Amino acid sequence: MKTTNIKILIISLVICCTGCMDLDESTYSELSESNFYNTELEIIQATLRPFTHMQAWLAYSGQNGFYYHNELSADQVAWPQKGRHGYDNGDHIRQHYHTWTSQESRLENAWNLIWTGVGYVNAVIEDVQEIDPEAVGMTQEELESILAESKVLRAYHYMKLMDMWGNVPIVTKVGEPLDPETRSRKEVFEFVENELLENVEKLQELSPELLGRVSRASGYAMLSELYLNAEVWSGEARWDDCIEYTDKVINGEGGALAGSIQLDQDPLGPFNNTNENSPENIFQFPFSHTEGFGYSWAAFYAGFSNMAPALDVDYAGWNAFVVIPSAFDAYQENDLRKQEWFLFGPQYRYGTDEPILGSEEYNGQPMVYVNNIRRNSEGQTGEGSMTDGEENSGARFNKYRSGRQDDENYLNNDFVIYRLTEMYFNKAEALMRRNGGAATAEAVSLINRSRQRYFSETDWPDERYEAATLTMDELLAERGREFIFEGKRRTDLIRFGKFTTGTWWDKTPDGGDNTQVYPIPYNQTIANPNLEQNPGY
Repeated sequence: MKTTNIKILIISLVICCTGCMDLDESTYSELSESNFYNTELEIIQATLRPFTHMQAWLAYSGQNGFYYHNELSADQVAWPQKGRHGYDNGDHIRQHYHTWTSQESRLENAWNLIWTGVGYVNAVIEDVQEIDPEAVGMTQEELESILAESKVLRAYHYMKLMDMWGNVPIVTKVGEPLDPETRSRKEVFEFVENELLENVEKLQELSPELLGRVSRASGYAMLSELYLNAEVWSGEARWDDCIEYTDKVINGEGGALAGSIQLDQDPLGPFNNTNENSPENIFQFPFSHTEGFGYSWAAFYAGFSNMAPALDVDYAGWNAFVVIPSAFDAYQENDLRKQEWFLFGPQYRYGTDEPILGSEEYNGQPMVYVNNIRRNSEGQTGEGSMTDGEENSGARFNKYRSGRQDDENYLNNDFVIYRLTEMYFNKAEALMRRNGGAATAEAVSLINRSRQRYFSETDWPDERYEAATLTMDELLAERGREFIFEGKRRTDLIRFGKFTTGTWWDKTPDGGDNTQVYPIPYNQTIANPNLEQNPGY
């Protein structure tokens, strides 16, 4: 059962504050303070408010935020045009081919959404710092712990801003300065690092009661991610630091949601509609259909309404995101992830052999998802392209399962931000990079412990890694197979030096490395003359 008090509080904040979607051009300087925190409950509500906003730019909830850009620019997920659907001014096509400009409306939306979150956090921090703990019935330690949550959450926002745009302003007070100056990525990295190190030990340990809040385990996971990408973000490798904080999570020093922290042996356990019980989840955004705010991946990942009977659900989507053919080919047929995390092949009404029928190119014909993106109905052959899709092009998302409509936990899935498996991969990579790119025995063991869950006992002897087979390229490939759909791929490709130089499906290498960061949105550079545009834009 979910931790009802915090969960309902988060849900009510989301429902009551949908106005956060109306965004101003320079949101880091537009938000107002609200000095009305007179009780512990009001302080917790204020602390949670930025977290409820975060789902708008981080989860696959239909907003064009961090997730949209970190997946559609990478080698696993695409939104191709499918006949008369999905061209959308060429937005998704430019994402795939890395031909975006500074005037992308979806990019500006991402900028506004994340900076709005920074504004919310800054307002809370300013107010909470002025509170007398005795006046609200709290101890100084309790108040400092809540304040630490906000500062760590702000650091997470800046880590994602730094990831997407590199050089960005650092704003810690609402409206001051009005037109902040661009700071170097290295300076932003140091700011994030200091904020995390100064506050992480003040956080409470992860527990069922802390579901939906920033815990010590989530703070350690953020440090693990920060140091894993330190060479890209700051110019200096920090592999030992990555290992140190990854170990803290693995060893349970930051707490756990379910007893002791451990890998979930169920491939669907971290993602299903009771995933607040998964022993490997570290940081997640709570959703609850029963409380009026179910987790919706429908817009991006669900098919049209004709597909709803295949899963016995009452939602439909835009038939938008598909799996890039080369990404689906990266899984072996005996890999349980390929069987469980995708919809592929003929589609039937749930529990029957009655085929789902198409509604576009295959109107009235059985719906069969195929591993190509081309006009098969017109006899096209070859690899196709982003403008050649059809309604059944590409394998589809099935990693999060809502359950059937009569399931008591229907659409109660929480969106997972960090899970223990990622810590295993982070440590293995840091060990290998520290070892000149060669696998160590411990690195091999960590990845095998993750991978073994997806193969039968009969197949496993042939599927396990050895030091000679776990190369850096293979580690990136396995990381892709493990974290597909989780919003991490662009960051990983950049760290491995493959984002601008790699080839996947019909995507060829970029003409330079400037696309490793996005351009500052044009309207922002006009509104704030102190912003410096990134090179190449």
